[in-house]
Amino acid sequence: MTELLADAVDMGYTFFDTAEAYSTVTNPHDNEELLGHALKPFRNGIVIATKFGISFEDLSAPGTQAVITDSRPEVIRQSVESSLKRLQTDHIDLYYQHRMDPLVEPETVASVMADLIKEGKILHWGVSEPNEEYLRRAHKVCPVTAIQSRYSMMARWNESLFPVLEELGIGFVAFSPLANGLLTRCYTAQDRFDVATDYRASMPQFKKESFEQNKELFALIDQLAEQKHATAAQISLAWMMCKHQWIVPIPGTRKLSRLKENIGAADIVLSAEEIDNIDSALDTMHMSNVFGGSLVKKRQ
Repeated sequence: MTELLADAVDMGYTFFDTAEAYSTVTNPHDNEELLGHALKPFRNGIVIATKFGISFEDLSAPGTQAVITDSRPEVIRQSVESSLKRLQTDHIDLYYQHRMDPLVEPETVASVMADLIKEGKILHWGVSEPNEEYLRRAHKVCPVTAIQSRYSMMARWNESLFPVLEELGIGFVAFSPLANGLLTRCYTAQDRFDVATDYRASMPQFKKESFEQNKELFALIDQLAEQKHATAAQISLAWMMCKHQWIVPIPGTRKLSRLKENIGAADIVLSAEEIDNIDSALDTMHMSNVFGGSLVKKRQ
């Protein structure tokens, strides 16, 4: 993975996303440590985003995990110092609240972010999966640079926030832009995933019957891919990047071939008319359910 991240930088990738909660059973902060080591030689030429504010309820349990929120100011302070050490850097470019904490007011979180910006420990801040009220209240105290929320051709519910983002000048970082890989068209109804180690085993879009339910969606993507001499994944990414210049998808991969494929999406142009036609088709299209996120619990 260290070599792959170096390849990504050489290829032109400049934005890397992680979180203190991205972990393994044996190492609760595995991913930040990996990125800190791998990206240190390139630090001045890249942007690193990380997150605070959640922990997994039971990492050892199979399937998707419930998360516990905690955005108390003292916890944020501890988190930022620890993330700085693990990432081997003196500042975090973009620092997200990983999920809203119902026990901490947005103004309180934003106030801490303003202090961290003044101290130079973070440059910008954001919120992952906010609602409009939370976003507006936080933004009044300390301007929010970006939100990070689930978004794909199968998961469009966050489009309701687009007018607010336009109004406030906030960017949208789209996670799971390929519906956890389904929209790459690399999977079939015969594929199976390990329940103990692979979240996709519990995701509705990977159930055997979903492939039949998503036939119309797959046909649309395949048709566009043929027209644009592109892959299905590239079409799915280009669709959102061409929709608004302030949308940035963050697909993940463990393979060099996918890195090359994904970055190629930046060269695909879909006109405003083509985007409107795609959206209109998606609006009336029958699809399977898609994974909407882990259960979020407030701490006791």
